[in-house]
Amino acid sequence: MAEDLAENNTVTPKPGVLSLAIKEKVALYAAYMAYVKGGGLFIPTNKDFKIGEEVFMLLSLLDDPVKLKVVGHVVWVRPAAQAGRPQGVGVQFSEKDGGLEARNKIEGLLGSALKSARPTHTM
Repeated sequence: MAEDLAENNTVTPKPGVLSLAIKEKVALYAAYMAYVKGGGLFIPTNKDFKIGEEVFMLLSLLDDPVKLKVVGHVVWVRPAAQAGRPQGVGVQFSEKDGGLEARNKIEGLLGSALKSARPTHTM
């Protein structure tokens, strides 16, 4: 009887939650992934994530008091710090669920810095 219950109870995993406060334009530039379709962010974390996993992000950008709520998907993982770059995940913004708003906000804040050749956390 207990075995039957266990088989019938399927639990859908909840998305991981990542909170990120970026207070400086240089840090935003280092974290933003303009080359990812729809934009994305590198988020330093020691939590375990898998490629394709859905995540919910709560973003604070520079001095804006409004936090952006964004859904995205993990597109790559750096399981440990490497070559001076921190451990974390690359998260692609969803085309809806706050993704477009986040991309527009970040690209507006970065402006011409997007064309810079300075290294980032990702490349």
